[in-house]
Amino acid sequence: MALNPEQSRLLNTVDNSGWKKWGPYVTERQWGTVREDYSEDGSAWEFISHDKARSNAYRWGEEGIAGVCDNKQKICFALSMWNGKDNILKERLFGLTGNEGNHGEDVKEYYYYLDSTPTHSYMKMLYKYPQQHFPYDKLVAENRKRSKKDPEYELIDTGIFDNDDYFDVFVEYAKNIEEGFLVNITVHNRGAEDAEFHALPTVWFRNNWTNRDKPYKPVMYEKDGRIVVEYKNFGLYYLFFEDGYEDVLFCENETNMERVYGVKNTGTYYKDGIGEWVI
Repeated sequence: MALNPEQSRLLNTVDNSGWKKWGPYVTERQWGTVREDYSEDGSAWEFISHDKARSNAYRWGEEGIAGVCDNKQKICFALSMWNGKDNILKERLFGLTGNEGNHGEDVKEYYYYLDSTPTHSYMKMLYKYPQQHFPYDKLVAENRKRSKKDPEYELIDTGIFDNDDYFDVFVEYAKNIEEGFLVNITVHNRGAEDAEFHALPTVWFRNNWTNRDKPYKPVMYEKDGRIVVEYKNFGLYYLFFEDGYEDVLFCENETNMERVYGVKNTGTYYKDGIGEWVI
């Protein structure tokens, strides 16, 4: 019996190598987890909040929407968005911590994994992004008021999807070689009126150089209309854009010490630098 292409890829794949070296290994939420808890009292939910997440570099993992990375999570790619109204970029899923939700921690977003082959040679995801200000504070305040006997207050309960004022954001990945992805981003305006939408495809390195005895810091730069992603002893990669781009923005995957901890910064561009520039 002849094998189809995906069966052949599976036969040539061992663990998370080969065709599985690159896949959907970027979590949507790293903030508020025990992996990044360095508090003195073990309060993991509060140590890195959603508000701090955009400014705090992680040590053990990364997060993003519709993200992919290699099996060592050295290089990550995900989609950031902005609707022109929110005061922060939509870079990660929002939710309640265990102490905020009336039924414990809970993500207050709508996203759907639509398709994926076993080797991640094709993947598709849908994220629903409201066109109005995302009701971060309202979700926290209303759920905090409710008892365990009350139902949870969900994003749709805020009325933000009324009149279909939202974007359907489809992100697709396809690859016919082990070391490369084609990424297709399709955005549908489901509302009746024109609405602002900014797509910010983002590639970055997980911070493996801070707090290391012999740190190696990889480099990334623009050259000949593409982004060069260079990681010693790991490989040289490129990020291409089909129709070019308006701007290329760079920042460091470093903690904004002044914003998070009230300590004077020693550098210039931190993890939240792109968000600060765009907003």
